[in-house]
Amino acid sequence: MESSRNRNRSLADVAIVTVTAIVALWMARYYLRTLWTLGPNGFSELSRTLPYWDFSNLWAGSRMAIEGHVALLFDVDAYRAALRGIFSPHLPNQEWSYPPSILLLGAPLATLPILPAYLIWTFGTILCLWLAIRPLKLGGFAELVVVFSPAVVMNAVFGQNGALTTALLIAGLAAAPRRPLLAGVLFGLLTIKPHLGILVPFCLLASGNWRAIFAAAATTVAIIVATGLFFGFDVWSNFLTETRPLMTGIMEAPFPQPYQSNAVTVFFTARAAGLGLAAAYAIQAIASAAAIAAVIWLWRPGQQVEHRERVVLTAVLAILATPYGYTYDTVSVAVAVALLSTMVSRPPGLLLAICWLYAFVSHILYSVGFCLGVLVPLFLAAWMLFSIWTRGRKAEISREPSLA
Repeated sequence: MESSRNRNRSLADVAIVTVTAIVALWMARYYLRTLWTLGPNGFSELSRTLPYWDFSNLWAGSRMAIEGHVALLFDVDAYRAALRGIFSPHLPNQEWSYPPSILLLGAPLATLPILPAYLIWTFGTILCLWLAIRPLKLGGFAELVVVFSPAVVMNAVFGQNGALTTALLIAGLAAAPRRPLLAGVLFGLLTIKPHLGILVPFCLLASGNWRAIFAAAATTVAIIVATGLFFGFDVWSNFLTETRPLMTGIMEAPFPQPYQSNAVTVFFTARAAGLGLAAAYAIQAIASAAAIAAVIWLWRPGQQVEHRERVVLTAVLAILATPYGYTYDTVSVAVAVALLSTMVSRPPGLLLAICWLYAFVSHILYSVGFCLGVLVPLFLAAWMLFSIWTRGRKAEISREPSLA
């Protein structure tokens, strides 16, 4: 009887994996094919702009910087005019949204034509992701689940950096106990998207990892200085006075806006539910505080937690801790799905499949009036926390002396 149940379960798991793979392949083909189906104006049928989408900002902004026109990045109207001069007079509005330090990565790419630069960026960041998850020892199939996940495909579609930032976060957290200097360097590099590293200082402080803290601070200072030396130190004051208020305005814009269909944070979910700015910020503050408390508990010495579980859970909690994030920032969801399939004795395959497909379907649901938002990262974080806590409680009970 038990053998028959196990066989039926195995067949069900195979069916779920097969159907999920077919759905994912079809959706990936749809997104990538329509992305690269260009109209007579050279714009994508999918994005209604350049097929390189957000990467065109990094490439063109870096090109302006190395040609001595870095000030254009901080003047919205001048920047848009410059973009239209480079690409097309009909280019939709775009904004420079990054810290100036990302120019150190973009400048070498800007010396190449945009298509090879985009391909190097896309496949290079995916390679970084694969190298980052290797120390987690998930297994070959699970690594494929991450590298070919919908979130990674959405990074390619948007020309975004989510695969790279997830790689920096996971690799840094994984290396922190044994290679703190390397971890600190990786965390310093993560400042190209500082809002995704909100939890890092709390992890390092909770674990007393002062060498990683020093290395992260030193790397950050070195990056700031290098950026100033190459592009002028005014870029930092301009970033604080021009770019940050611009991005805050985009984040706080009332619903609905087209780009908000891919938003995934607690803040955006609250706004989609009709809450005002003050209420959305309050709920986000509660979520951020809860995520901070969770990682302090996870990273305190003596906790009975597998290090890879600590790393992946922290990466998922990072989505809950930041008010600003989109589907391409949720690569850690795929890593959590891969890890949960090994953590749980009988993982519910259908639930894991739905979570894995999350990056493909969230904006589709949004278009029909249902905002999935942060629900999947929240569910996965709660699931992992509960699994870790219950396992720890069982271990404590088993160590207690018998009263008999």
